[in-house]
Amino acid sequence: MTTPSNAHISLLQSRLLDEQREIEKRLADNDHYGLSQSLRDDTGELTAIDNHPGDTATELYEREKDVALLEQEELHLSRIDAALDAIADGSYGICAACHEPIPLERLDAVPDTLYCIEHAPRQHLSLRRPVEELVLDPPFGRTSLDEQDSYNGFDGEDAWQIVEQWGNADSPAMSENRDVADYVNVGIDAYENDGFVEPIESFLATDITGRHVSVIRNREYRHYLDTGEGDHGLESDELEETT
Repeated sequence: MTTPSNAHISLLQSRLLDEQREIEKRLADNDHYGLSQSLRDDTGELTAIDNHPGDTATELYEREKDVALLEQEELHLSRIDAALDAIADGSYGICAACHEPIPLERLDAVPDTLYCIEHAPRQHLSLRRPVEELVLDPPFGRTSLDEQDSYNGFDGEDAWQIVEQWGNADSPAMSENRDVADYVNVGIDAYENDGFVEPIESFLATDITGRHVSVIRNREYRHYLDTGEGDHGLESDELEETT
């Protein structure tokens, strides 16, 4: 292991100062990645309060990216400042954790480090997962009640299916149903009855008393007959309720 000499430390100090000036100049030239201006200036509107978030999605994405870049630069600057302070007080090149000399090879690769490679912070990837996954796993989380035999009402999956009908980014190739050939049936369980349980319920209607049943000759009615499920006797205009 090669330990840094005074000449090496002087050279590393010069590199740190160059990096510090470069970062400060870059931040000054681009107005801290544009964050010196408000989002209102980017959108050209007086306020974004009355806009749907999707209307400013591009500007918001760019602003989030700029924040991340700025935070990275500020972290780099703080590390450089700490390394320069260590050079000034004579502790540079000594690991802040184990107090052993830091190899010159590591200092040459990462001149702003204050730790040896064994004690470098953030070297272990976190295995922690977002707490939201406890709700989202399984799909639709606690709101999916299909597996409960005692429940057949409206649940979270049904809510998503209604929203999904307005479109999403999926294509037939991404559908759970491998036989899908069009966008109409791309959604989850698109084949399920919508608003009724048995097919016959989709074209029968009753009056306010519930005593008189009428047949509505809609698309579902024709499909019911074409598939051989129905009886052409249903084609009378009105059916008496049977008890």
